[in-house]
Amino acid sequence: MSSATDLKSHPRLAIRELERGPRTAESVDAFLAEHEFPIVEGSTVTFVWRGDAHAVNLRHWVFGMPSTQPFRRLSRTDLWYLILEMPESSRVEYKIEIVRGPLHQLVEDPLNERRARDPFGANSVFHTTGYRVPDWTREDPEARPGRLEELEVESATLERAMPVTLYYPARFRKARTYPLLVVHDGPDYLEYSGLKTVLDNLIHRLEIPGLIAALVHSDHRLVEYANHAPHARFVAEELVPRLEKDLPLAGNPAGRCLMGASFGAVAAFSTAVRYPNFFGRLLLQSGSFAFSDTGFHERGPAFDPVVEFMNTWRDDPVPVANRVYVSCGTYESLIYENRSLIPLLQETGMQVKYAEARDGHNWENWRDRLREGLSWLYPGPLWMVYE
Repeated sequence: MSSATDLKSHPRLAIRELERGPRTAESVDAFLAEHEFPIVEGSTVTFVWRGDAHAVNLRHWVFGMPSTQPFRRLSRTDLWYLILEMPESSRVEYKIEIVRGPLHQLVEDPLNERRARDPFGANSVFHTTGYRVPDWTREDPEARPGRLEELEVESATLERAMPVTLYYPARFRKARTYPLLVVHDGPDYLEYSGLKTVLDNLIHRLEIPGLIAALVHSDHRLVEYANHAPHARFVAEELVPRLEKDLPLAGNPAGRCLMGASFGAVAAFSTAVRYPNFFGRLLLQSGSFAFSDTGFHERGPAFDPVVEFMNTWRDDPVPVANRVYVSCGTYESLIYENRSLIPLLQETGMQVKYAEARDGHNWENWRDRLREGLSWLYPGPLWMVYE
């Protein structure tokens, strides 16, 4: 018989003891009380769910693995468990699927307090050994906070007033000049990636210079972010000139950066292609850079203009900016497209930095890459003096 300490240190042993033991409600209660779930041991993750069901499944968003992983029920109990092997330094969002007859219910893991939010709700999160939430993503009481200001920019191109949220650094002075960061899906970056906190912290730590960010909103992003000429014209011919007229901005390509994730990365890249060398910096995260060598693709009609754009650019790659930072999660279905983009960008002579992480297509993955991306595109006084 293993000791209680052994069981607590080795949950696989504990589950074996449960299998061999009396399988009482008290023994299950004791097992649940002794652990935090899911239990992570290096690359081994043990999930547990308790309750009556016909079946229990793990549902995750790791491309390349079956998206549904069945739990095993410990016979004569209401305890279900799954032992999964994942590489170290992984971060994975998931839900638990409860099957009761014809009813399939997706729920957050009731035994796991870690959550990640996105525009569709929330997911449970597990980390394998080696991953830590970066400290610069959390509010630092020593970092002076920047401020947000709401603005509307009348767009003749888009035929409506475009809301834009402006971020000003804490020590903003009209007598200084600042680089401009234009962020697609700006409200989502604020809400789900903690962009304001990240900027406050990185500026406070002198890892990036004080900068002004224009956080762009769009209610029609699947259209306007998919290589949409009017959107590109709004950004380059209406938004940026308006901001450079009203604010102390550098007013040159080296001082302008376009940023976005997923379709927002397509919007950033396609705008830069339509206005080459107007933006000197690009930050592209998990771009939906779908292309087709045969003219046929399976990603749905929303991707048609993206595929046409990417196919055209891939046939004749041209430089559009000086520096390009690209990141993608290895657990994303878009990893092949993002990897394929890198040598083409490099062939044009642009400076390119590429990063992968064991994560998926989600806002916290994009958050975790911001320090490396922003500090490489705009190194602050910690790295060099920005003029």
